[in-house]
Amino acid sequence: MRIADEKLAEVFNRGFTVVEGFLDKQTLGDAQDALWEIYPRPEAYFADPAAHPKYAKSQFAGLRFFPYPSWALNRVAVYPDLIDAAERFLQTDEVDCYKIELWAKYAGAIDYDQTHHRDYENHTIVVPRADQTMPQMTCFILLSDVTELDGPTKAVPLAKTRDIPIGITQTKVGDFADDEVAVTGPAGSMLIYKTDVFHRGSNFKAPGRSRFVMPVDFKARGWRWQGKLAWPDRTLNPGWKEAMVRMTPRQRDLFGWPPPGDPYWNAQTLSDVALRYPGIDLTPYGATPSGQAGAVSSDPGQSAA
Repeated sequence: MRIADEKLAEVFNRGFTVVEGFLDKQTLGDAQDALWEIYPRPEAYFADPAAHPKYAKSQFAGLRFFPYPSWALNRVAVYPDLIDAAERFLQTDEVDCYKIELWAKYAGAIDYDQTHHRDYENHTIVVPRADQTMPQMTCFILLSDVTELDGPTKAVPLAKTRDIPIGITQTKVGDFADDEVAVTGPAGSMLIYKTDVFHRGSNFKAPGRSRFVMPVDFKARGWRWQGKLAWPDRTLNPGWKEAMVRMTPRQRDLFGWPPPGDPYWNAQTLSDVALRYPGIDLTPYGATPSGQAGAVSSDPGQSAA
């Protein structure tokens, strides 16, 4: 679903917005099926929580960083309508995807309640500008239904916190309890918010509940004081090579891949990148089809959707 301009404007005016029905049903269903390559199915977890003790160690024990074993999950982070939204939100097509995570939570594993906080401390080494220029676009894509029972993220509208200096990153327990808004919605919905917005994680309100989300974050290229993950550090992980092979040039660009026409590309780099990523189609970067073995099929199913 292409996100309406009004929804993106709401992020600046209110601090956050929720877009229901963002992912198409096929992409959502495939991603949900692929979750179980990484996490225990809820019925398996709740049948014997003691068999999965790691989820009781920390609120963040369910975090897994990109890439993932399955393209069905990796392609969610480079969903075309997500890229389009990031370009319009940041007002540039020079965009970096600087963080991709999966986050699983299971009711009763641990107390997931948090105080209201701003996320920017581990997204920038300085602070966001109060005039809302140079923003970062942070997103939670819901891969499961999230109701009031499912530990939803709770966000505080900017109008309630404008008098708090941005340098203050956390509130006292109970502050803004009457102002917070629970982010709920069916699977396939997406929360977009800014890093200076006060929000918190909340606890489950019923047993046997679980929540699965994919946080994905974007920034304008060149703002070197912003970021989080270093993608070269992730390239040895399962799923990376397949993701790079299956992505379009536009999608690769989000990770810092040299674009077509960049001086980086010459006969040597084309040859050696083809060796590192068997099956990749490098014709957009200057390779000739006849001179490159194993190019990716032009079947639309090979590109993200």
